[in-house]
Amino acid sequence: MAPRDGTEPRSVGAVRPQTLSFTEPLRFRSGAVLDSYDLVYETYGTLNAARSNAVLACHALNAAHHVAGYYADDPDSLGWWDNMIGPGKPVDTEKFFVVGVNNVGGCFGSTGPKSIDPKSGKPYGSSFPVVTVEDWVDAQARLADRLGIASFAAVMGGSLGAMQALQWTISYPDRIRNAIVVAAAPKLSAQNIAFNEVARQAITTDPDFHGGDYYEHGVVPRRGLRLARMIGHITYLSDDAMMEKFGRALRADSIQFHFDVDFEIESYLRHQGDKFSEYFDANTYLLITRALDYFDPAAAHGDDLSRALAAARARFLVVSFTSDWRFAPSRAREIVKALLDNRCDVSYAEIDAPHGHDAFLLDDARYHALVRAYFDGVFERV
Repeated sequence: MAPRDGTEPRSVGAVRPQTLSFTEPLRFRSGAVLDSYDLVYETYGTLNAARSNAVLACHALNAAHHVAGYYADDPDSLGWWDNMIGPGKPVDTEKFFVVGVNNVGGCFGSTGPKSIDPKSGKPYGSSFPVVTVEDWVDAQARLADRLGIASFAAVMGGSLGAMQALQWTISYPDRIRNAIVVAAAPKLSAQNIAFNEVARQAITTDPDFHGGDYYEHGVVPRRGLRLARMIGHITYLSDDAMMEKFGRALRADSIQFHFDVDFEIESYLRHQGDKFSEYFDANTYLLITRALDYFDPAAAHGDDLSRALAAARARFLVVSFTSDWRFAPSRAREIVKALLDNRCDVSYAEIDAPHGHDAFLLDDARYHALVRAYFDGVFERV
């Protein structure tokens, strides 16, 4: 959908990642400490003179700092939210300065399990600390400090990224003016934790895992990663989306009476698993799914989400999708109720979309128009 001024949305163009090194120790919620670490990030647009137009885009499980645009040496390498962020797009980079960061524990340049531990001279591997959403938000706040951003006009994200936006309003209520929380839940259900555990078991029982220290053996637990991705991908799509895209279509003209690929959906899942295992780190997968499991801001407040969000000062846009059975609309409404209990300024939209949890990444005219309208309001207040 084109912006109301008639201009056509376009790409931010060729971008390049940047790295900031930190020497101030980062203390994790677990008690572990990283004495030093790197964060890889990208920026799009221009920070205004008042430094009041910055937007932080937080990534979900298998994404990173590359949010928009493409790399000059790889024009097909579009950012994971390129349809949302750019000139004339819902988050207009001619108005806003957008920051994307690869979180600590990641595998795309920021310090993580495959990074070299300066104390041992070997990859951290299994010794890398278990991270939480709170730890990520603390590191993001330090990145903002280094970029000269005292407060964000908005922090936004979908799924695990939305949990980070929500945590910002709790950890740094005076440094965030708007929170865009999309396809989220205030904590994982038992079923969601179970899916994550099956995926982790697929990785940790792979003979090539070596207790998380597979780097030293020159191998990758690729079989486990493939299965983990296949399990996860099933939960990101709705039954309707799978039926519409694949149905019960066969690869051949008839069933072949074997246990190799017979159905198109099987071929698709294997392709997704193979592709994922080529670029993602198994230890990072374990860390990120555990961060999902542990996120529960109400736990420190007697399981009262309203009390947990009492410090929030931001305006909120909360968005859910009807077919998202992993983070159902009812879970988003829990967040909305807790915010209303605290008399927060909150807008809520439930989008009737068939795509399942992945809907927050896809082109939906109603969803994008909603985000555009919200950010128009943010810009007026900036």
